Amino acid sequence: MKACMIGVRGHWGYAMESLPDLPQLDVAGVSAGCADDDPAPLVARCGEHGHSPEVFDDYRQMLDSVRPDVVAIAGPFELHAEMAVEAMQRDIHVFCEKPVAMTMDGLERLKTAHAGSSVRLAGMMGLRYEPAFYTAWRAIKDGAVGTVRMVNTRKSYKLGERPPHYRRRATYGGTIPWVGSHAIDWLMWLSGRSFVSVHAMHTTRENRDNGEMEMTALCQFSLTDDVFGSVSMDFLRPANAPTHGDDRARVAGTEGVIEVRAGSVFLVNDGTDGETELPVSCDRKIFRDFVESIDGGNECLIGSDEAFELTRACLLARQSADEHRIVQF
Repeated sequence: MKACMIGVRGHWGYAMESLPDLPQLDVAGVSAGCADDDPAPLVARCGEHGHSPEVFDDYRQMLDSVRPDVVAIAGPFELHAEMAVEAMQRDIHVFCEKPVAMTMDGLERLKTAHAGSSVRLAGMMGLRYEPAFYTAWRAIKDGAVGTVRMVNTRKSYKLGERPPHYRRRATYGGTIPWVGSHAIDWLMWLSGRSFVSVHAMHTTRENRDNGEMEMTALCQFSLTDDVFGSVSMDFLRPANAPTHGDDRARVAGTEGVIEVRAGSVFLVNDGTDGETELPVSCDRKIFRDFVESIDGGNECLIGSDEAFELTRACLLARQSADEHRIVQF
């Protein structure tokens, strides 16, 4: 099976971490995806895992020349949908950075291209595979909290020095689609419900001269069965904090509450003696699952329909914040 890699922005490492587990995969081509980026990190990481890909300036030429079975896309954020459509039109399976589209028009073009093909698509929602979140999801599926009624999620990051493309909405997309997509995904995934409406807000205040980049954002969602959820995101984590990010989720159900915080999972219900810490584990990797699913193996924890619905939720939440109103799904 041949693979190509496009781009060095975002979570391209998800593909790289699985290469040792995929001996059937040959990374035959890489491209930065744009003239502003250097493909050297891609070449170096591939070399560490025994691959010697050809380097292409034009990703379309690469797709035509190599004719890969699968492509991992992590190029400029505003080109995700375009690149994915180009791949699907060539019958290439797509593992794409999130959000898979930055506009509703782009999302519709992507959905149309996918519907007209037989290829698989997955978004790079690798935090579903983090041991704590995976463990919480399994516990909820096993009935640990009964029927889910409320979900609260949070993403907090250190700001650090952000590249120039973060400073413009046209190339960043917004903090809700970029940072918030993870936390909005947990809301959808852990609740097992569909979105109904959203009321969101965001602001660029105190963003330390980062142009149009929102520093803080807050979303309130209603979901099917009158399940409610809130999502917060910010770049306010202090520079001296022990980790780059602070990821949290709280799921309250009819029979208990489960929380993910600091990489651990805590459960309280009628069967526990107070709050109990659960052992966390996950022996799966997102790109490995995706590649193996093509051959009929493990299904990826996020498929095309969920990737599309998550993207729609992020874009409608951004619209709600821009227009200061509730948006219905």
